[in-house]
Amino acid sequence: MARTGFAALHPGQAMPKAGLPLLPMPEFQRAIAAGVGRGLRVSALFGHCPAPGAPVELFAVLNDSARAILRGARSVLAADDFPSLTRECPQVHLFEREIAEQYGVTPRGHPWLKPVRFHASYRDLAPGSPAGADADAPAQALLPALEGQAAPGAGTHGAGPLIGVTDFYRVEGEEVHEVAVGPVHAGVIEPGHFRFQCHGEEVLHLEISLGYQHRGVERMLIGGPDKRGIPAIETLAGDTTIGHATAYCQALEALGEGRVPGRAEVLRGVALELERLANHTGDLGALAGDVGFLPTSSYCGRLRGDFLNLSALLCGSRFGRGLVRPGGVAFDVDDARRDQLLTRLAATYRDVQSAVNLLWESASVQARFEGTGRVQPEVALSLGLVGPAARACGIDYDVRSQFPSGIFRFAQVPISTWTTGDVFARAYVRWLEIQRSVLFIQEQMKALPEGPVRTAVGAARPDHVVVTLVEGWRGEICHVAVTDDSGRLARYKVVDPSFHNWMGLALALRNQQISDFPLCNKSFNLSYCGHDL
Repeated sequence: MARTGFAALHPGQAMPKAGLPLLPMPEFQRAIAAGVGRGLRVSALFGHCPAPGAPVELFAVLNDSARAILRGARSVLAADDFPSLTRECPQVHLFEREIAEQYGVTPRGHPWLKPVRFHASYRDLAPGSPAGADADAPAQALLPALEGQAAPGAGTHGAGPLIGVTDFYRVEGEEVHEVAVGPVHAGVIEPGHFRFQCHGEEVLHLEISLGYQHRGVERMLIGGPDKRGIPAIETLAGDTTIGHATAYCQALEALGEGRVPGRAEVLRGVALELERLANHTGDLGALAGDVGFLPTSSYCGRLRGDFLNLSALLCGSRFGRGLVRPGGVAFDVDDARRDQLLTRLAATYRDVQSAVNLLWESASVQARFEGTGRVQPEVALSLGLVGPAARACGIDYDVRSQFPSGIFRFAQVPISTWTTGDVFARAYVRWLEIQRSVLFIQEQMKALPEGPVRTAVGAARPDHVVVTLVEGWRGEICHVAVTDDSGRLARYKVVDPSFHNWMGLALALRNQQISDFPLCNKSFNLSYCGHDL
């Protein structure tokens, strides 16, 4: 990549912003397309407007997992439009839509340009809000400006479009019909809209429209680091508290030249794997429920709670809130609590084995899982899928292995893959990961090193950039922090794994029965709020 002008980046290591090459837009785009053509993946592509009225600056982070290195560069838009790369490089299709929405620029030739989160352009915000706002101002006071909403009772959505009101793709023809699902769903789940184009029971096309959970988290972080940062990050995607909090803290530690004690690194890694165990177990139970297999469904619902209770044993929160902090962790464990955790972990795992093995032994379950919602490996690569959804297609990418940080530098977890790309594969990869996460926790807690659990972290260095990667339970979490000349956060970019994977779900439904949608949806189990930020 050096010949294309992209610089090498190491996750978790801050570098001066000036070290990122500033390329002309044509060269910037050619480098992205060439990199993806050679097997690299787009981990992040985002815009930044440093001041009201200033040109939009674009940042790109390419993932070269084969060489365990990231590649980064930036460019500046000379006008309010630029040629779209989406037709040549499908991985950037949602990133380009996001940039268009956030900064009011147009990727010319984008095949499906429409809102991502249905909010006003950041460049329409009044100067000083929120980028120039007092860092201690209440977050609630900023939200109306962030969302472009008018005063209560005005009956408008300000400069932003109405959520969900867009030009949906339609298939015309005899016996073709449209099925609209959501945004309000049965059960206590997040809102999202699914628009199916069907011929009889066969799904010809599924379009997914989100944005109902948009809270302006990235904008809220500008001007930090401050006391609002961690609560915002921990609730960015509530079931991924540890994953996002770890990525955020690693960014601050890199910018502030902080070092995390070994004992804290182990506790962070254990908490991350407990988060994975709880969610994977819950997903397997939910998949069983979607095909009416009640034994596994009933047991896994309870066992998910047992894993969550182990997180509560570490820090008092079942979702891990309050544990991960810059410089380490906020809670230590004594020998008695460690022994209790290991005992309860072993008992819960025995029950999970019994409940989950029933799935693989049931012919009726396998008849529903196998061949349903298949995503071909070439499609997964083209879209840049991550996590279990990608590994179920045979893609052997896991941040813990290719870009290890913290305790994973010394105790790697083997990558779990399958090849069929269907509901079965996505379920079975979860089961493989459950087994390996349990073994990891047992080994690490038995060898827990002595020492402190937290150290001080200095002020963030000015005009620096850092990229952090964490393998959350859904896949790669990517955070990018850019500081200004005073060391405050000028831009903070979050790419939740769901951002990469929603289109994978849409394509998994192609040529499937519409009745398979709940099963396919649960086999991906993507985050609405993690996507909407």
